[in-house]
Amino acid sequence: MELVEVARELVLERHPGARAAFLGGSVLTGWRTVMSDLDVVVLLHGVPAPYRESFRGWGWPVEMFVHTESSWEAYVGREVGQGRSPLLFMCAEGELLFDVDGVGARIGARARELVDAGPPDVSGEEVEDLRYAITDLLDDLAGSRDQSERLFIATELARRTGELALVVRRSWRGSGKWLARRLDIAAPGLGERLRRGVKDVLDGRDEVLVGVVDEVLGDVGGRLWVGYRRGGVSAVEGRSNGPVAYGR
Repeated sequence: MELVEVARELVLERHPGARAAFLGGSVLTGWRTVMSDLDVVVLLHGVPAPYRESFRGWGWPVEMFVHTESSWEAYVGREVGQGRSPLLFMCAEGELLFDVDGVGARIGARARELVDAGPPDVSGEEVEDLRYAITDLLDDLAGSRDQSERLFIATELARRTGELALVVRRSWRGSGKWLARRLDIAAPGLGERLRRGVKDVLDGRDEVLVGVVDEVLGDVGGRLWVGYRRGGVSAVEGRSNGPVAYGR
């Protein structure tokens, strides 16, 4: 409750006329660390929303995301379309700090509805883009003997493979620590296997990482390189010949 009170006071100091606010993020979960900050979503009637700001308050690092009801809907709509939405989860799983006029209850209910519905289906072309990018990285790894190159190739392989695994399972995606956390839920053990694979690559052994990557690729048809094609935009005509997705 101390955290909730601190977050509430921080909001009211900066926005005494706020309609509602949420405290979300890792700080309320078992994932909390000594570096966790207070992720706070604030709903206003209008300006200065929308904006986000990072600052320190009451001894805490704070990330404040300030919106109107309509800007919240617009931002969440864009993020949901990408299969990941930190803003959505802060309101779906966070603590409602106060709610003056019912907008907090509406936003919270809407957020939970969207989370429960899951991310939108991913197109076959996006899956092919991931398959192509991962296949290209596997080829790069097989051909490289430079340790610096291999470090970045291996970590990028792990990241993209984790993302593909979430896509295959129609799970919400994430970046950084949230990619690892989403994987732990959707594909238990996969993140650890990818970690061990990356470590082995740095020790000169590729077999574990390549095996895990090929296993995930196998769920969507395997490696893809020969025959992959995407259209681009004509510089002269300004017309698109198809989706642009070069995978890098």
